[in-house]
Amino acid sequence: MAFFGEKHSFLIKMSARTCVYKKDFVPLRSHFALMDELIRHTGVIMSTSDRVAHVQIVQTSACSACKAKSMCMSAESQAKEMDVIMLEPMQVGDKVEVEVRERLAWKAVLLAYILPFIVMMGLIAVLDFATEWSEAVIGTLSLCGIALYYIGLSFFKDRLQKQFTFTARKL
Repeated sequence: MAFFGEKHSFLIKMSARTCVYKKDFVPLRSHFALMDELIRHTGVIMSTSDRVAHVQIVQTSACSACKAKSMCMSAESQAKEMDVIMLEPMQVGDKVEVEVRERLAWKAVLLAYILPFIVMMGLIAVLDFATEWSEAVIGTLSLCGIALYYIGLSFFKDRLQKQFTFTARKL
């Protein structure tokens, strides 16, 4: 039985003359285990209250090499501010490392970009097939559908904030 991260060599092709192995094959289930990795950024505490700290994330040169840069907003600007849960007592001015699970980053991409795109394309396809309206009307209605999607998503803001938790550790 294979364990996560264990590499295997599999026999790919065999004939009388050749025997080809695919080197360093990693089973698919280990890729799903990798989604539980942490995405980390360095920041400075701006204010604290109880177990919550307001942190300013400072852009570093490591952002360009980060494997999550395609879905991370902090790589695009100089500084971002966010509220994080403190795992230990901290004070204003402390340097911290802000962490979030990669799985949550992918969930955020799904909710913010992929599902609205599906809603828009679905509305365009249904309205184009079922009605004789002009493209301008169909396009306007599909944009209204996306607006309704985001309004509906805002009703779940409290629940989503509980799911999308950022934690901070002292450096």
